[in-house]
Amino acid sequence: MAFVLSLLMALVLVSYGPGGSLGCYLSWRLMLDARENLRLLDRMNRLSPHSCLQDRKDFGLPQEMVEGDQLQKDQAFSVLYEMLQQTFNLFRTERSSAAWNTTLLEQLHTGLQQQLEDLDTCRGLVMGEKDSELGKMDPIMTVKKYFQGIHDYLQEKEYSDCAWEIVRVEMMRALTSSTTLQKRLTKMGGDLNSP
Repeated sequence: MAFVLSLLMALVLVSYGPGGSLGCYLSWRLMLDARENLRLLDRMNRLSPHSCLQDRKDFGLPQEMVEGDQLQKDQAFSVLYEMLQQTFNLFRTERSSAAWNTTLLEQLHTGLQQQLEDLDTCRGLVMGEKDSELGKMDPIMTVKKYFQGIHDYLQEKEYSDCAWEIVRVEMMRALTSSTTLQKRLTKMGGDLNSP
């Protein structure tokens, strides 16, 4: 976990936009929110990981998509947004409320919501007229399929404590990967107004 936090701090320093502008920049606040969300997920740990080994599952995180260079800026932005939205939805269900400390869960909701709002500031500028094609983009469908697999797994395991623990660890992995997309978008110019 210390490595992840160090990586995120480095990303914060790399992604600090010009003068902290409120324009369409991937802001340092977005990276700080990502770091805080990972800390919250880590603090939500209620079970020893060893007690849930029998419930482990490979959900097929599309890492090549989030860590590779095959996505264009608008696709990378859409994938990042969709990953955060799906994570927010996952932890916003009634079943998740029963599984976690409500204070930590609410803080996670707030942090994810803040990241989504920060991205919303730029969404129209990045997507432009392509927004109507959003549902047809293969990368978005891949993210949706990944999260559907997580929902199916929870249902199959009857939302057990171990199932939620496995999902919590998976979401830490997914959110860590999403910081790679944030970093790539920053390298693509940071200013999302440019093509």
